[in-house]
Amino acid sequence: MIRLISVLALAASLDAQTLRGWTKGKGFGWVYGKQDEVGALNAIRDPERVLAALMAVKKGKVYDLGVLVDRTSYKWPGHSPTEVMSYRSPDGVRNQGDIAPFRSHPDRMAFHSAALFISDNVGTQVDGLGHITKGLDNHWYNGVKESEGAGDFGLRKMDADTIPPMIGKAVLIDVAGWKGVDALPSNYAIGPKDLQAALSKQGVDVQPGDIVMIRTGTLRYWGETGADHAKIAAHDSAGINLAAAKWLVEEKGAVMIGSDTSGLEAGEDPDVKIPNAVHGYLLVDQGVHIGEFHFLEDLARNRVYRFTYMAVTNRVKGAAAGFAMRPIAIE
Repeated sequence: MIRLISVLALAASLDAQTLRGWTKGKGFGWVYGKQDEVGALNAIRDPERVLAALMAVKKGKVYDLGVLVDRTSYKWPGHSPTEVMSYRSPDGVRNQGDIAPFRSHPDRMAFHSAALFISDNVGTQVDGLGHITKGLDNHWYNGVKESEGAGDFGLRKMDADTIPPMIGKAVLIDVAGWKGVDALPSNYAIGPKDLQAALSKQGVDVQPGDIVMIRTGTLRYWGETGADHAKIAAHDSAGINLAAAKWLVEEKGAVMIGSDTSGLEAGEDPDVKIPNAVHGYLLVDQGVHIGEFHFLEDLARNRVYRFTYMAVTNRVKGAAAGFAMRPIAIE
């Protein structure tokens, strides 16, 4: 009992403390050392913060935030399609006869295996810090340049495998719910006032160290595998603008920002005439990872606005993003 009370007291005190590396009004930036490849997630890796996130679980109810993908799935046009091909099958193994243990197996045992052709930016994903570059030198977070951080076989620095296991307190901001619509319209730019109004309606706030998930309603149209491209595309370009990203990072201390769309940000930011400005700001300037295509419908339906977020990436060396993931929210 004494230990439980001390842990709860610790969790409460952490909410009020300044995040390691975060400065209100400035955010994070390149503050964790010249060799850092983790970025803002460093701020919630301390055991005390992990423990506080786990202690925040009250009901033990698990929500699956991942979407199922296959060759029919909607994707952002800059990425390749998904294809799963049978590489070996029971009939093929027997007919080929090239694997000694299976030529005359007493139980007539065989197996299935598949070869995958898949983008490292498909399905539910978290963008790695090497995903976006800026400038003629193609630099990314922490000033790493293309010449020193990449090669012919993927990223050599800040690939998806440098994204640590993520366990943290999280908040859902249901903008579509606040607006009273099934899904936000095409290119709807979510600004700070939208986020503030939705949070006020929900009766919650963003605390320093939170992982933030923003619902546009787009994934209510995913179906089984996201095959209705036209319906999804009609809403997928809704998202936050640069001002909202800056508010979340610099004023509220968000360590990761995600949504239920393929790109998090609005397709057209009326205030900033720079395409993908949010990606550049978050990934390159601030070292804040981006979550995409997170399924938030069940959380919104049950009005679960605070939860513990847990996710790990595929360990594919050189990948630019953790792809086809299955993160969970625990209430």
